[in-house]
Amino acid sequence: MIRLVHGLAVLALALSPVAAAGPAHGAPADLVVLPLADSVAALPLRAESRDGYTRDAFRHWNTGADPTDGCSTRGEVLIAEAVTAPVVGVGVGCALTGGTWYSYYDDITVTAASSLDIDHMVPLAEAWDSGASTWDSARREAYANDLAQESSLVAVTARSNRSKADQDPAQWLPPTPGAVCRYTSEWTATKLRWTLTADQSELDRLNELAADCTETLVAYIPAP
Repeated sequence: MIRLVHGLAVLALALSPVAAAGPAHGAPADLVVLPLADSVAALPLRAESRDGYTRDAFRHWNTGADPTDGCSTRGEVLIAEAVTAPVVGVGVGCALTGGTWYSYYDDITVTAASSLDIDHMVPLAEAWDSGASTWDSARREAYANDLAQESSLVAVTARSNRSKADQDPAQWLPPTPGAVCRYTSEWTATKLRWTLTADQSELDRLNELAADCTETLVAYIPAP
């Protein structure tokens, strides 16, 4: 499995809505690129229910894309998203030393991997509310360890991740104003990738954000 890094976002910015009608040279054939407003409009409206939810329904972190590297999904995200590459310890535990990371939610550069959380862009509880309650355990595990699209899992400060908790954009947005359009795009991309729904308050807020982020595109590949 190939982790699609911010190249998807860069590609999205390089494509016009007209170009989105067909894949760009070198782009995956199933890549979808749309203006943010059109992407929000594509989200199905449905009331949410958390009945029966348990975090244990989503197995994470598993052995990641490479079961032989000794790193869980968490470790592989940290390695992939490092601004300065860390040294990866040999053996059990995937210990990371050195390295730097940029937490875009709060515009902070971090030098200790232990101070970072890996945020599920659409939190597990929100995913459950939005359709994952009907999935089998294998699909929920795939969702919780989604390394195939970078926006699904994001390394951010523990403080910002825990402030967000399981809230949707109607309830929480990144505290850094310059991060809001990117966050809205990545939230919408994750929901569309996994065919998740949105409730009315969430859709209303996403539409408001899309009206302010007119140059923002959404890029995603539908999940298998």
